[in-house]
Amino acid sequence: MNSDFENLNNIEKHFCVISQPTFMPWIGWFDLVDQAKTMVLLDDVAFSKQTWQQRNKIRTNKGLEFITVPIKTSGRMGQKINECELSNVSFANKLFKTIRFNYRKSKHFYLVDQIQQVFLEALNDERLFSLNKAFIGWMCNYLGIKTKIIDASQLSIKGKRGEHVALICKHLGILKYLSPSGAEDYLKQDFDSFQKKQIKVYLHEYEHPTYKQVYSPFLPYASIIDLVLNEGENSLKIIRQGRKTPRMLAIK
Repeated sequence: MNSDFENLNNIEKHFCVISQPTFMPWIGWFDLVDQAKTMVLLDDVAFSKQTWQQRNKIRTNKGLEFITVPIKTSGRMGQKINECELSNVSFANKLFKTIRFNYRKSKHFYLVDQIQQVFLEALNDERLFSLNKAFIGWMCNYLGIKTKIIDASQLSIKGKRGEHVALICKHLGILKYLSPSGAEDYLKQDFDSFQKKQIKVYLHEYEHPTYKQVYSPFLPYASIIDLVLNEGENSLKIIRQGRKTPRMLAIK
């Protein structure tokens, strides 16, 4: 194993992680945050309809089903994530009714009240980013993840795609970037942007752990609320069980 990664508790202080603010992210997303010295929420990029930016999945007796945040999109093509307004705030009542029904038998069901309160407070701003950021902040605090989290829009960094990400890393003075593995293709295309700034790029390697769910059989890739409502204070330990050695991006 590469000596840089022999101790997983040490490497979490070396990376910059930059990701769009997902709605109620899956557990692998929080594993990325847990390894970061700084986590940057990429709120200054274009919003995409019907993506993880506004929806995620929960476990039901029928399998994994989507829960979605309604967004104003008519006549707003090209709007940034931090510009997205909720089309209505009453959706939260139906959303939490759905969550309560499907997780009523979970061991840590009482946490639903806390999560709902976070939502209700964030809804005052009527923006998707405020909602996602509030949930992410509460969840990191509950899990015990101490990573510094900042908004990309606060940095006023220009550039597109890989250049944008590389400039953020350089601005923060962090020369190791840990990316979701799904971004590998575009990172290879923009590899020069990182190389010129002497930034090493690593890809997140993660194997979804199993845990107790309300329904059987176990189904992976649900929102993190599935883990937390079932496993409570053991959640961060379970998240870390799926962590593998990051893979360095290299162009042959």
